[in-house]
Amino acid sequence: MLHRFSGRERIGQCTTIANETGFRIDSERNRTIKEYIQQQSDVVSTIKMRSCQQCSVFIALAVFLALVTTVSSNPVQTTTQAEIYLSQFGYLPASARNPANGGLLDASTWTKAVQDFQSFAGLNITGDLDGETLELMSLPRCGVRDKVGFGTDSRSKRYALQGSRWRVKALTYKISKYPKRLKRNDVDAEIARAFSVWSDFTDLSFTPKSSGPVHIEIKFVESEHGDGDAFDGVGGTLAHAFFPVFGGDAHFDDAELWTIGSPRGTNLFQVAAHEFGHSLGLSHSDVRSALMAPFYRGFDPVFKLDSDDVLAIQALYGKKTNGVADRGGFPKTTQRPVFSPPKVPRDDIICKDPRVDTLFNSADGQTYAFKGNKYYRLTENSIADGYPKLISEGWPGLPGDIDAAFTYKNGKTYFFKGTKYWRYNGRQMDGDYPKEISEGFTGIPDHLDAAMVWGGNGKIYFYKGSKFWRFDPLKRPPVKSSYPKPISNWEGLPNNIDAALQYTNGYTYFFKGDKYYRFNDRTFSVDAANPPFPRPSAHWWFGCKNVPSSTDEKPGNGNIPGWMWSIANSFF
Repeated sequence: MLHRFSGRERIGQCTTIANETGFRIDSERNRTIKEYIQQQSDVVSTIKMRSCQQCSVFIALAVFLALVTTVSSNPVQTTTQAEIYLSQFGYLPASARNPANGGLLDASTWTKAVQDFQSFAGLNITGDLDGETLELMSLPRCGVRDKVGFGTDSRSKRYALQGSRWRVKALTYKISKYPKRLKRNDVDAEIARAFSVWSDFTDLSFTPKSSGPVHIEIKFVESEHGDGDAFDGVGGTLAHAFFPVFGGDAHFDDAELWTIGSPRGTNLFQVAAHEFGHSLGLSHSDVRSALMAPFYRGFDPVFKLDSDDVLAIQALYGKKTNGVADRGGFPKTTQRPVFSPPKVPRDDIICKDPRVDTLFNSADGQTYAFKGNKYYRLTENSIADGYPKLISEGWPGLPGDIDAAFTYKNGKTYFFKGTKYWRYNGRQMDGDYPKEISEGFTGIPDHLDAAMVWGGNGKIYFYKGSKFWRFDPLKRPPVKSSYPKPISNWEGLPNNIDAALQYTNGYTYFFKGDKYYRFNDRTFSVDAANPPFPRPSAHWWFGCKNVPSSTDEKPGNGNIPGWMWSIANSFF
């Protein structure tokens, strides 16, 4: 069950950077009333009117009021709301309130529930209902419980399996009730595409039927619809699905504005693909990049299934036997793979001096390292053939010796040097750049050491010397008065770092000199491992051989699950 974001809506202007970076105010999380009404004008256009101008006024007013309800629906703000949330998603049992204690929650039970949620969500585990925790509870998310069966031990795997699966691989489905505002042919195509997300990596097949019994029934309904789990209108709950043992059906709230291939409204394909994961037996994953993560991310124009999802579905149904699932690896990796001998020459400059200026992930999923006036593209094994190349050729107009870089969720990449920053759409510089950092990133200093978008909360973090700043372009002011804060808050990290990178395996990496640190976002500290961190970057990231190394770790399979990688790290 997916819930639309409702906790941090803002009406009116955002900060300079919100406009500067091209962030869409009409996103699922922040949109102005005016833009929302313009974007959802197709709702009005579906109403056939024969009447006069007065009718138009009443209809426009009704739409306006409906949209206001969407923008101001139910954030989690109080302890009572948080208790309901934790109970709904499996962190508190129904019997948590002790009658012998006047119907009150035991303090230790409450603290553990909050800690469990914070751990699953990748927050700092405090046990306190702080602002960050309430903020994350207000995010759009799936309504299926994170803990399927309260009281079970913590999962050993990143992904989770509910425990039931279909005993056949040739499954059928039908759409028994279509949405009101989309064409049937378009809906059929999107639903088929959502099923193919899972059949691409297994021998499962999904055949549509127009009538008769099927394995999975799909319908678009509103309010109470017969399963005891009523929808709540625009905003709030988007959809829910049932595990195979309960029938596998998927229901979508038809009060929502379902859209196809657009950032407007709610993306049908992505919600359907997530819900069908539940229909096949998958529970929620705590890998943020996974489709089966509980928090709804909104429209993704370049959607790719995360390898965590692939491992999960194949754990239930096996790998695809015709080889499609093994076509050169997965689009994303759950864990940083170990390295094979590199293809770069032994005397390559980055092997002699592995210090880098910055690392970042591009919008198309590539990872780049900048050093001086050159750049490297990293592969799963080392450095791609043909590198290094000149930065000026890869990103025309961009100078060398970059201080920091990151790609934001709007698909734009930002580069920082000295007092200025550049914005690129892919490899093309946007107009009127460079600009002053003080102009677009109010409250952020010049001459930065590093920057990244942290997966723990989606905020932008900047580092300089012994301090760091958190920047939220959707808040005003974008930097809270409590910043800067000491880097020592990131337990185990040194001052004066060179680069920071949120990698696709759920870890955050920090680089200083010729070494790197792996930061565990769940424990909020540098990972404890053997060999310990920091480790040599040349060996572990750039695949250099004949370089000093403090480890005897052997090359392995980059597609092993994250839980197995963690166990291996603790033993070797």
